[in-house]
Amino acid sequence: MEWIEVPDDGLTLQEIRNITKRSQAENAGIRQSVEDILTAVQEEGDRAVRELTEKFDGVRLDSFLVTAEEIEEAARKVGPEFMDILTEARDNIRAYHERQKQESWMDTFRDGVRLGARYTPIQRVGVYVPGGTAAYPSTVLMDVIPAEVAGVPSIAVFTPPAKDGSVNPYILAAAHVAGATEIYKVGGAQSIAAAAFGTESIPPVFKIVGPGNAYVAMAKRLVFGTVGIDMIAGPSEVGILADENANPVWVAADLLAQAEHDRRAAVFLATPSAALASAVEGEVEKQLAELPRQDIAAASVADHGKIFITKDRQQAIDIMNLIAPEHLEIDFPDAEQYVDQIQNAGAIFIGPYTPEPIGDYFAGPNHTLPTMGTAAFSSPLGVYDFVKRSSLLSYNKEAFDKVAEKVIRFANVEGLQAHGLAVRRRIDEN
Repeated sequence: MEWIEVPDDGLTLQEIRNITKRSQAENAGIRQSVEDILTAVQEEGDRAVRELTEKFDGVRLDSFLVTAEEIEEAARKVGPEFMDILTEARDNIRAYHERQKQESWMDTFRDGVRLGARYTPIQRVGVYVPGGTAAYPSTVLMDVIPAEVAGVPSIAVFTPPAKDGSVNPYILAAAHVAGATEIYKVGGAQSIAAAAFGTESIPPVFKIVGPGNAYVAMAKRLVFGTVGIDMIAGPSEVGILADENANPVWVAADLLAQAEHDRRAAVFLATPSAALASAVEGEVEKQLAELPRQDIAAASVADHGKIFITKDRQQAIDIMNLIAPEHLEIDFPDAEQYVDQIQNAGAIFIGPYTPEPIGDYFAGPNHTLPTMGTAAFSSPLGVYDFVKRSSLLSYNKEAFDKVAEKVIRFANVEGLQAHGLAVRRRIDEN
């Protein structure tokens, strides 16, 4: 891991960005391939999806829709113990997200003027779930449950099939437990195209959420505007605030828990204790040898692992606020007293017994979080991503008469005479 000695006057945002940057350069080859896939699906529908699934996933499917029998078989395969774990995690996640629901309202602001907002769920959403060598049932729960809590009536899950035409049973079980209404055996950019444009057998959606590889991310970027999307997620990251009181074994383990995600995952430690930093670095090397995903984690730590040595806790906090990490752990004594000083983080894990994996799977808050510094201006996925707000306006005649001439003057200033006439005609006919 690279050590950065922070000067007494700190680091600027630009300096932090230069230190922590990871390439986001667009791959022209990926863009062209995805554009071709989107065009094919838009023009040829099911035929293109079928051929692309055969090309990329090695299986030709007659039907993309997962059957009730396949879902029942998946539940048997994962077993009752894991089904119970899924159910308990679902209940935790649902309880947390219930607190995010907003009620429509309308109030009197002035005599004869009533204004408000109406919240309505998006009518149909698509949830992308990666497949292949890894299965992430936690992603299913985190992306489907907020939509279900929001009241979305139609939630379609898209995930790649295996070469025998099956879908990972843990994904199927999680989708069923979470409340998905349909599950399609379609992955990659072709699934994003099918969700956005629709095909003969796959009705289009209004919004697409969920993580994916570079092709999926590019497809989401390109269909935005036809449909809504949640975010363009980058590689995962964790920041840890710790001092000499922290357990270096635990700190190292938490860094590696993120590093094993991706070679481009980033791990940051900010500490005023050089002794802790040295102990953590030694533990990282020791624990790497025990990891099945050692090569991935080692590359992440070597290329994107940073240790910031600060003059005190406050400067460490300042550094993390500039980084705006996806996950931030506070491992100071009395950790909760520092929460109000954290301005930029996707999720904040308070105290040594709240490691980031608790949030990934079980606690309740969403683990679909802003990455690459975007936590400075965006938020975790939640119920609010699956509802839209309509403004409500109501004027009676007396209230209208009080403002009519002012509205006409405003319209004329902007050169929009028809706007003014829409008001004038009501005055003339009174």
